Amino acid sequence: MSAHQLPPLIYEIFSLYSNTHASHSKKLVKAPSARTLFYAVEQAGLNCLAGNFFNKGAAVEETAARSLIIKRASRQARDIRSFDMMPEDAREAGAHALSFIPGQVAVLRVEKEQAYFAFASAPEDAEVEFLVKRGYGAGGAIYEMTEGDRVELVEIIGHGYPLREHKGNDLVFVAMGTGVAPLRSALRHVLKHREEFGQLVVLYGARTPDDFCYGDEVDEWEAAGVEVRRVISRPDGHDWSGPTGYVQSLLDHVLPGLSSQKQWS
Repeated sequence: MSAHQLPPLIYEIFSLYSNTHASHSKKLVKAPSARTLFYAVEQAGLNCLAGNFFNKGAAVEETAARSLIIKRASRQARDIRSFDMMPEDAREAGAHALSFIPGQVAVLRVEKEQAYFAFASAPEDAEVEFLVKRGYGAGGAIYEMTEGDRVELVEIIGHGYPLREHKGNDLVFVAMGTGVAPLRSALRHVLKHREEFGQLVVLYGARTPDDFCYGDEVDEWEAAGVEVRRVISRPDGHDWSGPTGYVQSLLDHVLPGLSSQKQWS
């Protein structure tokens, strides 16, 4: 499936970027401003682990629609809010009982309209969380919701990230805009199993400093030993002393410090 065949909102959230260390070849599949990527470091360089990420027929949890209750709605960035939700039929407080892996996508429905959102929470978290950008359709409707409102979870789709297959490897997480949602899901999961992985690097790009989400968690990630680098592409008029440009430009700066000779079994 090509990027242009993806459902519009999934295409907006994700794209693939490959960097082969040995051949120095780079390819960027252009998409709107929200993207996420996930790599493990191997001998040849970076291996993108998204795989056949958007194949709806693979790794799909087929269930009847479930009602999700919004427990909290918080501002994360300009025109972006996070929503913590819990299934209405959850039997235990603090246990969402949904089966998903980091990188998978939830199909949410409001009335008769559907939208696609990657999980921003780890499977082990007490509640499920999504990032929602101001807009139209189901996403726009959810953006305006408050505590106690309900949405429907239609299904969970996608392969997600095969983290179990890459224990012992250094991991590089790359995201732009609301693409940080599945990055956060995977990173939170990895940090709960920190001893099973090598070095962790987060590269996060946004248009301006006002467009970064989860700024309050960066210190926590760094305290856990994660190398975090943020970059903005539109620095004019902003108080910003960090790097500027596009997030993929940071790869050349972090690769030399990673264990590129390490391979997985």
